[in-house]
Amino acid sequence: MTDVEAHITGTVWKIECAVGDTIEEGDTVAILESMKMEMPVEAEDSGTVTKILCEEGQAVNEGDTLVVLE
Repeated sequence: MTDVEAHITGTVWKIECAVGDTIEEGDTVAILESMKMEMPVEAEDSGTVTKILCEEGQAVNEGDTLVVLE
């Protein structure tokens, strides 16, 4: 399993995937908003989304797991 983590502290602006989606390396899985800037969170590995551990509007810290890939 691979965890896709937040690379900055911010708010989940948009979730770009759903459980069961096939994700390729480099695909955007979520967009975080921090200091009025939108920052994409990209998968570092390929896999299938098994869990989404955040929701839109949720505050997250750097290092928090947002999506789990299998």
